[in-house]
Amino acid sequence: YFMKITVAARQSPLSQAQLVEIFNEIKSYHPNLEFVPHLIATKGDRDRKTSLRTLDKTDFFTKEIDEFLLNRKCQIAIHSAKDLPDPLPKGLRLIALTKGVDPSDVLVFREGNSLESLRSGAKIATSSVRREEAVKKLRGDLLFVDIRGTIEERLEKLFSGAVDGVVIAEAALIRLNLTHLTRHLLPGETTPLQGQLAVVARQDDEEMFSLFHCVDTRA
Repeated sequence: YFMKITVAARQSPLSQAQLVEIFNEIKSYHPNLEFVPHLIATKGDRDRKTSLRTLDKTDFFTKEIDEFLLNRKCQIAIHSAKDLPDPLPKGLRLIALTKGVDPSDVLVFREGNSLESLRSGAKIATSSVRREEAVKKLRGDLLFVDIRGTIEERLEKLFSGAVDGVVIAEAALIRLNLTHLTRHLLPGETTPLQGQLAVVARQDDEEMFSLFHCVDTRA
């Protein structure tokens, strides 16, 4: 028999890749599981104007998905662990934090470019003050612009020449099979939980809690 689990996640290609990653992980323990995905556009996906620089641990990228879960329209929600609001909405709990992939940040260039070859005043796109500071430590003469959108949209700005470099999580490049891109590893700390995935369920859902316990690295 197959057990179907309804799952909510964001619509982006990266989010869909994360959903597949968790499915493959859980499937090695429970081969009879099937995921029924519900892909949702969150406020963070629709609002392309608000800078992420000013946001802290808010529900900008999670609110609509968590409400969908609280309204019993699905059994679990999958988020990038770094996007989780703190605290979680009342009635929900984190049932698994995956081991994830490389937590590094990288500066991506067009082919043929490098950190050394960028002209002074070249434009670097990032939505994070911390990432900007990391690049400044390597090259203090670069200019910085804010960026929003999916990984694909951010890379399009790079390839179209609108910017000369874009800072992206290495985890995103791994999940989207983009590790062939020219990039430079940034030094220093990254956002806590970057590269890890979070599985959220309703507080009272013991079945989901026990099912996903096997992929929880906190245990």
